[in-house]
Amino acid sequence: MQTDPQDHHDFIHSEEFLQGLMKRQLRLSIACASAFLLLLLGLPLLNYFAPDFMAQRVGGFTLSWLVLGVLFFPYVWIIARWFISRSMALEAAEVKLAQENNRKNS
Repeated sequence: MQTDPQDHHDFIHSEEFLQGLMKRQLRLSIACASAFLLLLLGLPLLNYFAPDFMAQRVGGFTLSWLVLGVLFFPYVWIIARWFISRSMALEAAEVKLAQENNRKNS
């Protein structure tokens, strides 16, 4: 006997499903924002508290300009790529969970 789809509660649209997904995505967003802010705020702090260290020359640039002018954008791209791949993985895991739950209930 097959259950009526109208009687069956759709797990993927349930509050439990959406809240779980939103919590995991929030943790991911906070981790990515923290990594970005670490560099964004860390560079001026390093320049202020360790000016001699940041004035060292590396490959023709001062360390400060090397980080700001050369390494900053790849760092941001890495964070963005990690965010997108982890976000897609979280959503795929949630869809798999929802499909398993739907199979149990049918």
